[in-house]
Parts: sequence; C-alpha cells; structure tokens
Amino acid sequence: MKAVLRALVLAACALAVLPAAAQQPIRLGIVTFLSGPAAGAFGVPARNGFELVTELLNAGTVPAPYATKGFGGRPLELVIIDEAGGPQKQVAELRNLAQRVDYVIGYISSGDCLAVAPVAEELKKLTVLFDCGTPRIFEDASYKYVFRTGPTGSMDNTAAALYVLERHANVRSIAGINQNYAWGQDSWTDFEAAMKALKPGLEVKTSQMTKLFAGQFGAEISTLLSSGAEVVHSSFWGGDLEGLVLQGAPRGLFQKHLVVLSAGEPAINRLGTRIPDGTIIGARGPFGPFAPDNAFNRWFRSAYQDRYALPPIYASYKATNALLGLKAAYEKAQAAGATSPSQEQIIAAFEYLNYEGVGGPVRMSLGKGHQAVMENAIGTTRVVGGELRIVDVKRYPPEQVNPPEGAKSEAWIKSGFKK
Repeated sequence: MKAVLRALVLAACALAVLPAAAQQPIRLGIVTFLSGPAAGAFGVPARNGFELVTELLNAGTVPAPYATKGFGGRPLELVIIDEAGGPQKQVAELRNLAQRVDYVIGYISSGDCLAVAPVAEELKKLTVLFDCGTPRIFEDASYKYVFRTGPTGSMDNTAAALYVLERHANVRSIAGINQNYAWGQDSWTDFEAAMKALKPGLEVKTSQMTKLFAGQFGAEISTLLSSGAEVVHSSFWGGDLEGLVLQGAPRGLFQKHLVVLSAGEPAINRLGTRIPDGTIIGARGPFGPFAPDNAFNRWFRSAYQDRYALPPIYASYKATNALLGLKAAYEKAQAAGATSPSQEQIIAAFEYLNYEGVGGPVRMSLGKGHQAVMENAIGTTRVVGGELRIVDVKRYPPEQVNPPEGAKSEAWIKSGFKK
C-alpha cells in the first residue's frame, strides 16, 4: 500500500511539473537602435513591432496560422538592448546577451551584422537578423546558427533600376549619394551595375560616399547639382534620409534630377508632403504602403496604428516577420515530435522554411536556406488632396530581383541577371 501511495504521489508531482515547464518563458534578446540618429526614424518603430506582436502572441490573438500562444504554448519574454555604439560594442553586447537569452533577433546596421554573425556562430547561439541588407552575410560566408528573414539590398537596387528604365528609357547618366559603409557601398554597387547591365553605355557622373549619420550634406548636394546626372540614387536611411530630403528639396535636387530612394519609405510618415512629387521610393520589400491588401496585413496595420497612432513602417514589418519566422520554425520542430525543441531541431526546421509574413510570403531559399527572399515593390510619390500618396506601383517577383542560390549578387547583376 505504501508503495502504491508513493507512486501516486510521484505521478501527481510529475503532472504538477508539466504545466510549469510548458509555461517556462522563452527569452528573446532583441537588438535595435534605441538612441542616436537611427532611433526615432527607424529603431523605435522596430522595437514597437517586437513589443506589440510579442504581447499579441502571448495573448494568442494573432490570426492563423500563428494563433498558438507564444512559441508552441510557451510565453515570450523580451530582453531589449540598444544597437547604438558601432560593431565592436555590438560584438561585446552579443557575448553578454547570449548568456542571458535563448535566441537573439536583431540588427539594423549592415556593419553590425557583418561583425556579429561570425560571433553568433562561434557562440553557437541561434541569431535571426531582421533587417540589415548587405548581401555579403551569406554570399561571403556560410553559417549554421545565423538566419536573415528580410531580403538583401540587391533586391532593392535591382528593382529600382528596372523601375527607372521602364519609365525613363532614355536615361543616359546617373549619380549616387550613399553612406560609406557596407550597406551604402553595396547598394550603390548593385544599382550602378544593374543600370549598366540594362542600359549599356550609361555614364556615371559622380558617387558621393558620406560618413554614416553625418546629417549634413551641403557639399555633396552641391556636387550632385552640378554633375549633370539625370538620375540620383540614394540608399540613405534613418536621420540621413530625412536630412537629404530636407536639405536637398529646397535647393532643387528633386526638381532637377530624378531621385531614387531605395529605402525611402520610413520618411513618408515623418516628412509627408515635404517629400517632393516624382520621387521614386522603395520599402525594402512589400511593406508599409506596398504591403498586400489582405486580412493578415490589415490586422497588423490596424493593431499597430491603434497602439502607436502611426502606421507601421518597414522596420516594424521586418521585426514582426523575424518573430513569425522563428515561431514557425519552433512549432514546425514541435510538429516533428520535439515537445521542447532543441536549438539544432529549430535550425533544421528553419532551413528552407516558407512561411506567411505580414508583407506576404517569405521564402528562406538562399544562403543554404538561411537567407530570405520576397517580392519587391517600387512606387512614385505624388501629393493628392494635400496628402502624400504612392502611385504607379510596380511589383517584382522574387525570381526577377534576387540571384539564384549559390550566385553572388554583383556577379549575377553584371551577367545581365542570368539564372
């Protein structure tokens, strides 16, 4: 009888432990700009997306196929750190953060991503890059523990070149103003190569490379105005993007040249009609005003706007897609029989994963299944009834604006986009 009672007590204790284990929070380390010139225009909207969607996931109120609470029933807890300070600081921060969290999601700056990716691999910490656009991450290296759920900048600049020449076939010259680090350098390289591949004989008048977050561009704007270039390309983002618009527009930069802002969408909410008519704008994917008009996107846009009284920008969309991608991989590993999936089981489920994002389908099809592709969309600004609108929108399928698996973006573009 004592043995029976002992067995019943042990069974009861085991049953009592199971719900507690199921409710053990998953700790996510979140890295985004919370201070400095990239914060207000970009980093904070990303943080808002992380916080809002985490709260809704924990409540189980995200629409299907994400209705399960948290990750597979386990609640999520965020540990948020500031990305400001540069690559060396972020490497040190990651080493500390990796000891306190289960998984890491973060990084906006391409320079930071290039620095932390090999460290995440060294630490064997599953790390999801949610934004940074340099194609070098998976084209120059191979990773097991690092994923990126947003497309590369090669997609943005290939689509921008196609859009320009489809509407302005007689363009003969271009110029650029970009930030002098990985993102700006790669963006200009890809745009220039794409324009030349599509329009042989095109002349490059000048390429202005500025210090990241310089904020003041008087000399560079003067050079562009005197260059005679028909098209001016910029991949500026954050405070630099707003500075270029506010300093360049009064001097006629946008009137005298066709200006292409490949990552310009975040400025729409903050600058509105101060962005001149006829500016070509991208959102680094089908985000913001380019997002598909479906129930999932309407839910996200409405929830975000209700909470923050502003529409979500592409940083908010991409933060959300990183959360959803990790959730989809976690629950795919669960469905394969792992009640509490190991990091290795989640990685196996994440590779080559296709899932529904708030901007449309996300396919982890490049970088041996670690790099996402999506469709892209480009449009042109126009003030209508006192409001800034995006008109003449063109969508490009992923296959048209992304290299095939195993190809480097620059070589693929220079080859004339051969598959």
